[in-house]
This record gives sequence, C-alpha cells and structure tokens, in this order.
Amino acid sequence: MDDKFLIHVEIADKSYGIWINREEEELIREAAKRLRKKLYQYRQKYAKSELDIKDLLAMVALELAVNNRQWEDKNDTSPFTDKIQQLTNELEIYLEEK
Repeated sequence: MDDKFLIHVEIADKSYGIWINREEEELIREAAKRLRKKLYQYRQKYAKSELDIKDLLAMVALELAVNNRQWEDKNDTSPFTDKIQQLTNELEIYLEEK
C-alpha cells in the first residue's frame, strides 16, 4: 500500500509541497524547522550586509553539510572493525599453533 501523502513546509518564506511517507513526517517537519532557525540566525548575523536569500541559504547548506560530514566521521567504525579483524586473525593463528 502506498502510504505517501502531501505536506507543505515553509523555507525562506516560500511554501514547498512534498510527497513523503507518513513515518517521515515528524522528521521532515523538524528538519524544516531547524533550517528556518538557522536561516533566521544568518539573517540576524548579516542583517547589515547585502546578502540575498540565496547567499544565506548557501551558508546554511554549507554549515549543515559540514555538520553532516563531522557526524559521518564520528560514526566511522572501520578502525574498530579493522582492529577486531586483526585480533581475530592473530587469535586464530595462535589457536592453530596449540
């Protein structure tokens, strides 16, 4: 069963209609809310400059992309799995010698 439905989220004073799965609604609305909050912060910070909405949205997008990349680095488990594999191999060699 197709459980998609249309919601409207406002970003940069414009409403966007998007089709989403029902279970994603809270996540999408919270993400849009955070985006609006960040955009507001940049508007306040650069209120006296001549930056337009595209510039501000680009700055918000960059900040969020940097944050996302930092979280990816924090969640990289490959050093741990590599070390576990190394220890497993050493243990197997040791047990074969016995």
